[in-house]
Amino acid sequence: MSNDKKKMMLLGDQAIALGAINAGLSGVYAYPGTPSTEITEFIQTYPLAKERGIHSRWCTNEKTAMEAALGMSYAGKRALVCMKHVGMNVAADPFVNSAITGVNGGIVVLVADDPSMHSSQNEQDTRFYGKFALVPIFEPSSQQEAYDMMSYAFDYSEKMATPVLMRVVTRMAHSRAVVEVGEKKEQNSVAMPKNAADWVLLPVIARRRYAQVVAQQAEYVATSETTEFNSLAINKKGAKGIVACGIAYNYVMENVAECDAVNILKVSQYPVPADLLKQLVENSSEVLIAEDGQPFVEEQVRGIMPNEKLVIRGRLTGELPRTGELTPDNVRAAMGLAPHATFDKSEAVVARPPALCQGCGHRDVYATLKRVIAEYPQGKVFSDIGCYTLGALPPFKAIDSCVDMGASITMAKGASDAGLFPAVAVIGDSTFTHSGMTGLLDAVNAKAPITVIISDNLTTAMTGGQDSAGTNRLQAICQGLGVEPEHIRCVVPIPKNHDEIVSIIREEIEYKGVSVIIPCRECIQTLNRRLKKQKVEKK
Repeated sequence: MSNDKKKMMLLGDQAIALGAINAGLSGVYAYPGTPSTEITEFIQTYPLAKERGIHSRWCTNEKTAMEAALGMSYAGKRALVCMKHVGMNVAADPFVNSAITGVNGGIVVLVADDPSMHSSQNEQDTRFYGKFALVPIFEPSSQQEAYDMMSYAFDYSEKMATPVLMRVVTRMAHSRAVVEVGEKKEQNSVAMPKNAADWVLLPVIARRRYAQVVAQQAEYVATSETTEFNSLAINKKGAKGIVACGIAYNYVMENVAECDAVNILKVSQYPVPADLLKQLVENSSEVLIAEDGQPFVEEQVRGIMPNEKLVIRGRLTGELPRTGELTPDNVRAAMGLAPHATFDKSEAVVARPPALCQGCGHRDVYATLKRVIAEYPQGKVFSDIGCYTLGALPPFKAIDSCVDMGASITMAKGASDAGLFPAVAVIGDSTFTHSGMTGLLDAVNAKAPITVIISDNLTTAMTGGQDSAGTNRLQAICQGLGVEPEHIRCVVPIPKNHDEIVSIIREEIEYKGVSVIIPCRECIQTLNRRLKKQKVEKK
């Protein structure tokens, strides 16, 4: 064990990653998703992680990541699971059940939420998943706390034999600060569970384990009352009170010097510390709940403190915005302070909507698809999550839906079941292996007359060019799922092939069964990086 201290400038994601490595991590399991991606990328390249042989290969989806982490935990070693908030929907089955099996080696499930939907399709708050699964939740308020929490969270996971959830938001994940790092713990040795039967969730075992999990809740609350990550400052009897959760604590502290005395309860470990909350309420004239995300704590405070005379303010009452992320400015306004002077963004900032890169193969896919769909007035294109979703914007305006990972194929099948013709699905290679394969199997079994276009750019491009699980395997996968070989068509999406591709799309739309077209061309960004690397290596 080393105790050498040094300071590093780290993103919140990087602080989490380094904290996990230094806590004795043996494996990180993740599917790339902004704003969580940099955690796994840091572990993949960090020298100590390579020296220790820490597993860091990308998983096919978040569910497989959670399940693999459970396997590592079963063998006694520490595992980190990383995903963005919508990925938790995919991992929910093993995550919720992991609270019932318990853990052997520690498991930290790190979920990066995205208030304001900077790169997401909703604003869900992952803390509800932690409460639903009855597991402890951590929410760091700074990069230093994110680093420090990792060791504590792994220790606590093993002490209580439970997975723990750590929730961060975009601003925490993608902002930098100086972090003091030091202690490096050794990895756990392989050791089998003491109560191996707990991992077999037959109803008779699950009922016993669930009762044990419920019984542990009192201890989780007791720990939240004394943990170093929660604190209460009573500065004046009868002053205004603030409950500041996670990153919101920073925004409160940026403004507090300009206020009259306020009482502050900082919450970075859950369940909500009820006794500390009562002390805050008893000493405060009213309470503002500052939390980034949904009114998770605000709703609980109204239940814990059923006092008609107590004034509780927050997102539900309008002092803070009901949607979008918190900022120092909207927290400042909620604290009753005059706003800072700002500039008119409409005059100073020119809007630049996202667009597909010049030279991107997706452009050629949409150029050809639009030509064919124009021949069918009722034709609809069901798309998916990825760079190619930008086909909804000008100049293409080529897609009609984008709901969740893998939905394109199943929505096209459902529309076809309803009588819509033609129904075309557009999905990327990484999304297809993430959650599109089962939908294709449904379509094959039903002999649905749909055309599936798997636009293959040989990478997970939207999140920065990570490995794609299906690279060089898509044709074999589709054939294995039952698509007839003669209706699996591989093409190269470049301008000189447009007429050929148009003809192929037209033929497959007219086929009264499942057909798959695979336009394959390397992402222009990963191509440029690869060529630059090759150029450097030649020097």
